Amino acid sequence: MAVNLTRIYTRLGDDGETHLGDMSRVGKAHPRIETYGTVDELNSLIGVVIATCDDLPEAYRPWLARIQNDLFDVGADTSVPEVEGEQRLRVVESQTKWLEERCDEVNSTLEPLKSFVLPGGSQAAARLHVCRTVCRRAERHAVGCEGLSPEVLRYLNRLSDLLFILARGSNGGNDELWQPGASRPS
Repeated sequence: MAVNLTRIYTRLGDDGETHLGDMSRVGKAHPRIETYGTVDELNSLIGVVIATCDDLPEAYRPWLARIQNDLFDVGADTSVPEVEGEQRLRVVESQTKWLEERCDEVNSTLEPLKSFVLPGGSQAAARLHVCRTVCRRAERHAVGCEGLSPEVLRYLNRLSDLLFILARGSNGGNDELWQPGASRPS
């Protein structure tokens, strides 16, 4: 797949519409635009984690860089409705499987949870929790896209799980747990 970006502005979106990857025109609030726009936001936030979190475990850095690249695949997949017999860049099962393997790898080092985790802790953990919530939003938008590759939904679902697990790993097992009703008067 060749990408050739010679000019960044085109003026084609000035009327509130844009092109999908198949060159069809849609409004900028179209579910596919909302989905890959949110995926782009997530990708940028992951870049912030990599660039600014000195407390991020080193093993996670190349994983997050790989995820950033895969998120461009998610965006490419999302930008073009599936058409039978047409070959396009699509998210594949092995990309989702890789996320599952990382989930299992890190989760095996963590204590089982006995309550919900409050987002926060270390700087890396707090930012990874933000990434997780943006990933969930992308997933919710993706559900509203007709003709979307089912692997995109699986990938985003697994990615949000991994981001949660990486946040826990970044906290080194020192998660702050929800204490139901703890601040209510007795």
